[in-house]
Amino acid sequence: MDSKLRRMAILSSMAVILLVSALVLYLNKEEGKPGDGTSPGSGVSQEETQGSGGAEPLNPGDDAAGGQVGDDLSAFLKDSTFFDEEVDPYLEELLNDMNRLSMVVTSVEKDLRIQIVDRDGEPVTGESFYVELEEIGEYKDLDKDGVIYIGDLAAGEYFVKLLPIGDYRVPGNATRVQVKDKVEYLAIEDISLLIKTEEEIDAEAEDTAVTEALEDADKTEVKKLQSAAGAKPGIDVSKWNGDIDWDKVRSAGVEFAIIRAGYRGSVTGSLVEDPRFLDNIRGAAASGMPVGVYFFTQAVNEVEAVEEASAVIEMIREHNIQYPVFIDTEGAGGNGRADGLDAETRTLVCEAFCRTIENAGYQAGVYGSRNWYNHNLYANRLENYCIWLAEYREVPIYQGYYQMWQYTSKGQVDGIEGNVDMNISYLGID
Repeated sequence: MDSKLRRMAILSSMAVILLVSALVLYLNKEEGKPGDGTSPGSGVSQEETQGSGGAEPLNPGDDAAGGQVGDDLSAFLKDSTFFDEEVDPYLEELLNDMNRLSMVVTSVEKDLRIQIVDRDGEPVTGESFYVELEEIGEYKDLDKDGVIYIGDLAAGEYFVKLLPIGDYRVPGNATRVQVKDKVEYLAIEDISLLIKTEEEIDAEAEDTAVTEALEDADKTEVKKLQSAAGAKPGIDVSKWNGDIDWDKVRSAGVEFAIIRAGYRGSVTGSLVEDPRFLDNIRGAAASGMPVGVYFFTQAVNEVEAVEEASAVIEMIREHNIQYPVFIDTEGAGGNGRADGLDAETRTLVCEAFCRTIENAGYQAGVYGSRNWYNHNLYANRLENYCIWLAEYREVPIYQGYYQMWQYTSKGQVDGIEGNVDMNISYLGID
């Protein structure tokens, strides 16, 4: 339930309580009318009370006129507080707490990413939030996704304040933050706030990776599970492989799996978890199969590469990862946000991703086709990491160094319906 629905639920509850309270008050007033000459609950008539004690009447004016207490049915109109809403202090505090906002502010390199979250730490969307950067100006959440990004800042100390909006309670004081001068290649805290599911995006437009190795394939491609001396056969899978019977896959002779953790959207740049990731990594683990993961990048600079690595680290934190964590540097059909990068920038992206992964304690790697390594990357700068080559022929002709080889995208294995990518690993991982 989002914050708007919670507020509506609280307000509805308060309205019902106030209505019931008003009804009870009205009924109490009705019961207090002496239609039968008795006072409610006393069992003694008014005449008996006055006769025995000689007490003064409650309303001398009415008594003098010969009337009874409560005969004036319009008396409530003279009470200026009668129609005032009765405020329940507990509900009021609860409503205020539900509306409380806070900020999560991070910096990777000469920038600030400000995330507006509710009391549960969840991003608040659908509002045009404003923040004020002291002595610089105001910035608006234009796309109403609960995130405000400010780039091209000088390194140093800044004060950020969330400006009041609607019925929300915002922090009264500014938040002090330090803008970093250089990328530190460390996982970003609270990156989970930026990770989306496919239900939140247009997956058809965003998930558009193109297998570059298909263009270079020849008719010598081997489509069966194979291994070599000192090598292990494996597969790599994603949502496109559907529901997998991992016990059957394991029994078929597959000895490792590289599972897609997610991707960055080709259009908006959203960080998205593969919808089959959890099922796959849990299923593989239950079958006793060693796993690694990969993430399809559309990062356009080192900052975004650190974000992608941070997202993967968050996704795999609770899982046992024996094989490397790979950055998949394929293109996105020519229209992806990162398709136009030059080799230098793309290499920096891969280096930033891998350094962040290794600083978190995992082995890092880079996936690409033969042509991709030859023309879109400076592969010699990446050989300190695990090179995963995609080349669909009987014997690779790539001249560079590699430790894993994806030799077909048209493999068949028991437990998976349809084609599956097949690989050989020379890493010697048990």
